Amino acid sequence: MNREDGGPDSDRTGRGPDADRGDLTDTYVAALQHDLADVPPDATLVGVVRKPTSWFHAAVDENRPELGPPADLLESVREAEDELKMRSICEEEAHNAAWDQVGFSEAYRVHLEGSSEAEAALADIQKRLEDGESIALVCYENTEKKRCHRTILREVLEGRFRD
Repeated sequence: MNREDGGPDSDRTGRGPDADRGDLTDTYVAALQHDLADVPPDATLVGVVRKPTSWFHAAVDENRPELGPPADLLESVREAEDELKMRSICEEEAHNAAWDQVGFSEAYRVHLEGSSEAEAALADIQKRLEDGESIALVCYENTEKKRCHRTILREVLEGRFRD
């Protein structure tokens, strides 16, 4: 797979004053499968989903389920999204509105800060980046259409380098 092709969903970030630090990017699995992802060719593809499918596993180098949103938070979003779709709101708009309705961003950040497993995974990824490894966070959602927790996760990791 040629991961140097430009893609609509990947955002290259993480380069600061320390030029030896690895790049931190993010993308979605379909972009990888269709050679649309813009990630460094040497990047480790780190899945961040709680329940990966077999085809998801085949597209990434590893998966860190502890960085996926908690099941109860995902269920809250699904329930709110289903209610919104019943009112003839399209899938993408319902998904994004459900995020706001359940306070997903704040709840996910609380999960990352309050879970010892998530904290250990964040520390591991931070160390790897500091050691020069390039990492691409991978999930299912195309963020041109729907919000995804991996963008919050990327922001949290970037914040660790600013602090």
